[in-house]
Amino acid sequence: MKCLSPSILAADFSKLGEQIAQLDEAGAQYVHIDVADGMFAPSITFGLPVIASIREHTERIFDVHLMIEEPARYIQDFVEAGADIITVHAESTKHLDRTIEEIKKNGVLAGVALNPATPLSALDCVLDKVDMVLIMTVNPGFGGQELIPYTLDKVRDLQQILERRGLKTDIEVDGGINLFNVEEVLAAGANIIVAGSAVFSGDVRDNTRQFLSLINGQGARY
Repeated sequence: MKCLSPSILAADFSKLGEQIAQLDEAGAQYVHIDVADGMFAPSITFGLPVIASIREHTERIFDVHLMIEEPARYIQDFVEAGADIITVHAESTKHLDRTIEEIKKNGVLAGVALNPATPLSALDCVLDKVDMVLIMTVNPGFGGQELIPYTLDKVRDLQQILERRGLKTDIEVDGGINLFNVEEVLAAGANIIVAGSAVFSGDVRDNTRQFLSLINGQGARY
């Protein structure tokens, strides 16, 4: 299934509830929530109270991306706040397998993210356990960056690995994705598209609908 996961890191936080309602109205399936601690990633974003405060306003899937050091410490807290999917970075923990098990134990889907320069081999021992792999197409921490071209080769290679192993794991991509390159990203093998600035700059409903039109192979209005 191909889905759009708008990143609220790019939202207007003075209108966050309103803009999430606009995502709902336009048909976005997920809400992507980037949590950064200022250590693993250079920026500090938002945490548990924000997630809990918006959970009651939408039934969208909360796609929580933890850009934090040793995330296993907080898995239960993020589940209680409303996460449906929790993605951790392979680079952020000494015990990736244990962290994935902790996510699963708490009854939500588990994802693993890889930074642009991290090879796919980091997933060799855990790929059978995860529900989603997030390929970062920019270096994490800030919105508005341009997609790094070689990261799409990783998406293509990952898709081939999944096919060889007979796995149905979702491939999510995050960073620099817009209406002009999303079709290339989809063609590389991604099926969950994270977009921030390209959704929240301008008319949120219209931007969301245009993304969904392209994701569903129907073309878009520019």
